Amino acid sequence: MVDAGHWAERSRQAVWHPCTQMKVHERFPPRAIVSAQGPWLTDDQGHRILDAVSSWWVNLFGHGFAPITEAITDQLGRVDHIMLAGLTHPPVVELSERLAALTGLGHAFYASDGASATEIALKMSAHSWRNRGLAGKNQFIGLQGGYHGETAGALSVTDIPLFREAYAPLLRLSATLPSPDPRHAASGVSAQAHTQHCIAALAAYLAEHHAHTAALILEPLVQGAAGMAMHAPEYLVAARRLCDQHQVHWIADEIAVGFGRTGTLFAHQQALRSDGSVAKPDFLCLSKGITGGVLPLSVVLTTDEVYAAFYDDRTAHGFLHSHSYTGNALACRAALAVLDTFAARDADGLDVLARNRVSAARLTELAQPLNAHPRVKASRHIGMIWAWDVDVSEPTFAARFHRAAMDEGLLLRPIGSTLYFMPPYTLTAQDQAHLVAGSLRVLDRVLAECDALATSPDGPALNMA
Repeated sequence: MVDAGHWAERSRQAVWHPCTQMKVHERFPPRAIVSAQGPWLTDDQGHRILDAVSSWWVNLFGHGFAPITEAITDQLGRVDHIMLAGLTHPPVVELSERLAALTGLGHAFYASDGASATEIALKMSAHSWRNRGLAGKNQFIGLQGGYHGETAGALSVTDIPLFREAYAPLLRLSATLPSPDPRHAASGVSAQAHTQHCIAALAAYLAEHHAHTAALILEPLVQGAAGMAMHAPEYLVAARRLCDQHQVHWIADEIAVGFGRTGTLFAHQQALRSDGSVAKPDFLCLSKGITGGVLPLSVVLTTDEVYAAFYDDRTAHGFLHSHSYTGNALACRAALAVLDTFAARDADGLDVLARNRVSAARLTELAQPLNAHPRVKASRHIGMIWAWDVDVSEPTFAARFHRAAMDEGLLLRPIGSTLYFMPPYTLTAQDQAHLVAGSLRVLDRVLAECDALATSPDGPALNMA
């Protein structure tokens, strides 16, 4: 171990941390993690911390997962990276083929992060309409509370003011339609009726504006940054039908919810029509869990029809987007190891999704005290995501909870007043019990602090934001 604060202070001076007001680190230095194994992180003082948010929702099978590290090591001895313009390599070909077989979307365009995938899908949609002689179809629809990344195009279809407002002059804002999240339902309106209201709003908008609309973009089943807002698959089925009716693309942003997070390999696979077929998107954006949280990679999968719109002798009709590390061979091998892991079965004949159902049922049972907590207004769960809305108005609740949880050996980052778990898929029963018991202790402690602040004439003594 080293002196406390050694790495934290060096980081504060040299590293501009993401999604962070750096002045906060004067009082609350970043925690320096020096090793990670399974779901556990170890800091430079030897403290163990359970990674209950999968390091920003990317880690699927725990840190140091042998099949992924072995695949990367093997690939490093073959081809580390080559440009993908005019060249190709076996891992990117095999990954593209396997993703096509799993989704029915047969053309893969690669990038390195989720926001870049959003940019690609938006550009590809509008450009494909242009190539088809419909250049006026260049506007987009997003949903209330939607989040799709923080590059300029992605922010244009994002409805999180904290991220978007500072850059509003740079953005071409999309239309924003009501979210089917039942928490937005009017008083006395059921979740099902609210879903129908949101479908009707989408139908009315498309009926009037379809001639100028390129695509609808949404996060299927779970809107993460909106506080793990969850909605019924019925909305997705209706969105597919309405987009078909009005000649509009549907972009499914599964950057956070893909690879088993919602209980199926991909969230949109729960959007089943009456005949049992899946309502597939025109574009599927994937990232985060695609490499098991080990290397940066994203991909946009799309249809034969979209691909054909660019297939031409004229260079200007091609999709000329690029970046230097497109289809990196090491990241593709990591992704192939992830797909291999999902396809494998254990000694009991269970695959990852089946084991997750067992694990989820156990954690759901353990978490009943959180559901019943007197300050929890609403709880919800799907697949390997759990969320609780806490009855607290203190704006520093999330920051206070995060710091108190770290002291309990838990990495948790509430979104506003919403506490959530999105852990790796490999938690043991003991890990899950530690997560729930520690969360309850932290919740009571932090709520007591927040209640005291509410009655104090001086307000918060420290900036905890």
